[in-house]
Order: sequence, then C-alpha cells, then structure tokens
Amino acid sequence: MASPAADDYLKTVYAHTEWQDAPITPSVLAAKLGIAPSSVTEMVKKLAAAGLVSHVPYGAVRLTDAGTRRALAMLRRHRLIETWLVQEFGYAWDEVHDEAEVLEHTISDRLLEGIDERLGRPRFDPHGDAIPDAAGTIEREPFVLLADAAVGHTGRVLRVDDRDPQLLRALESLGLAVASTMRVTPSGVELDGTSIELPDGARDVVWLSA
Repeated sequence: MASPAADDYLKTVYAHTEWQDAPITPSVLAAKLGIAPSSVTEMVKKLAAAGLVSHVPYGAVRLTDAGTRRALAMLRRHRLIETWLVQEFGYAWDEVHDEAEVLEHTISDRLLEGIDERLGRPRFDPHGDAIPDAAGTIEREPFVLLADAAVGHTGRVLRVDDRDPQLLRALESLGLAVASTMRVTPSGVELDGTSIELPDGARDVVWLSA
C-alpha cells in the first residue's frame, strides 16, 4: 500500500501512543485525521489486509512490526523537515507542521539524507519529538505530562505538542521552549525560576523529564 493516505494513518497511529499508553480507536483516529469514521473503517481494513495494522471490529488499532517500521520512516521525514525549516529557513515552531505534512510525501530519500547530514544528524525536532535514525531507532528519556506532574516536580521541557499553532505561540510568548526548566508549585508553575500563568490547555500539551 504505497500511498500518502496510508502513510498518514500509520504515522498517526504511532504518534498517538508515543507519549501515552492508551491505544487508538477508529473513532479517535477519524477525529485526528479529520476523516469520516466510515472512511477510516475502510482504510483500516486495507491496512490490516496489507499486514500493517492489527484490528478487531470496534477495538483498538495497533501497528504490526511492518507498520511500525513504515510509521517511523514517515516520522523521520516529517520531523527532519520541520527541523530543516526552522534551522535553514527561519520558520517559527508553530509554522512547520502543515508544511512538513506536504513535503514529507514529495522529497526523495537522497534529499532527506542530505538534510539529515547538513543538520548534523539531529536527535529531536523543534517541538522535542525524537527523530528516528535511518535504521528506525528512536531515543526517548522518561517523561511525565505536565497535567500529571506532582507539586514540587522539577523537570526539563522535553516536548510540546504541535497541533495547536495558537497555543504554541502563546507558550512561546511566555518564554517556554524545549529544554526550559519547569517546576510545579502549589499555586501553578515556575518557568526557569519565574512564576507564569499558563494558558488554557497548556498542561495537556507539555511533557517534562521525569
């Protein structure tokens, strides 16, 4: 199944469980992709027939080993392109997701390797997501979602979800960035030692080192 649509499905299934453990259901997959549930059902059947996912009716969708390898290859493309756009073209971190969604399906493997080499083989993209290497190996340290972090917890910002550009801009205006230090206090949070007021939804899109 060599198609951009199939790649988007596999990438979305993998990314759903990358920072939390709950498997993805067809209804959640439909919501994330912005596609009708009936269309998702048909595509999942095709992916299962191709040996890329496992699925039972009304149950979770899980990647097979082959599906995982393909998903990681697409994530490598997406995250390297995002990093390239930020470092080489001056894009802001809230501007790169949609561009990468288009470019990841069009550039050649040769160009992708050239981008990786030029950037110095980066391990993380601008949002803190790990970039798989060419062999599909991915590194990630223990983490905790800010919403789940206990009072007194101090950690580095490992990752900020990139799905909401407006929220990304709001967090950037507060000085929050990947590698910032955040401490959970009884009254809120401190960022690099300064108390800040987080915008609505922020606690659900920021991950800290555990």
